[in-house]
Amino acid sequence: MESIGVRPSYDFLTMNLHFLKGRKLLITAGVYESEVAEKVQDTFEKYRETQSYKEAILSTANTLQLSKASVTSYLPYQKGVYFPSTADKEKISVGAERQRRYRAIRKLRSEPTEEHLWETVLLYCGVQFKTYSGLPFTYEIRKGRSGEYTKELWIDRRGKSKSLAWSSVLLALGNIKKVGEVVERPKALSDIRGVTYIYGMFYRFG
Repeated sequence: MESIGVRPSYDFLTMNLHFLKGRKLLITAGVYESEVAEKVQDTFEKYRETQSYKEAILSTANTLQLSKASVTSYLPYQKGVYFPSTADKEKISVGAERQRRYRAIRKLRSEPTEEHLWETVLLYCGVQFKTYSGLPFTYEIRKGRSGEYTKELWIDRRGKSKSLAWSSVLLALGNIKKVGEVVERPKALSDIRGVTYIYGMFYRFG
């Protein structure tokens, strides 16, 4: 059975929607999660780097032994043109934004550098995370007078904001490299200010 991260109150039969189309709508909205969906999207993105959209779908279907229709239903709807990675997320489609995040996370996992971490953190501004105890939070990164992003994250928790220094995030990243294994609790990253939020971010980044 697949798991849905958020259980919407949509009734596709009432809405007269086909199940695959309904699932695609939920994925596009970012409220549907499952291991199969993630595997399909990751596989598709790998092929997409060197193949056209249609070729990548066929390659993904062959690799995962799924039908073309099934693969398509696990991908978000696309609209408009693809914007460069520097484009503001307000100017791109939901699907394009999700794909940018997948690409950033893959680079971060394969090469956990400060540059790749910063790229990923920027792309996840406004996205909801959860602490180890399950409490939701988001963060934002503000721009200075020069128009450049400041190296400071503002954590939004229950309507209150607290700052998180980028140096603390980097310190936690360095400690993960030293551990070299799955980090099961925030304190395993050392006693860093804001570690409960850093852990929640790193957990989602994989």
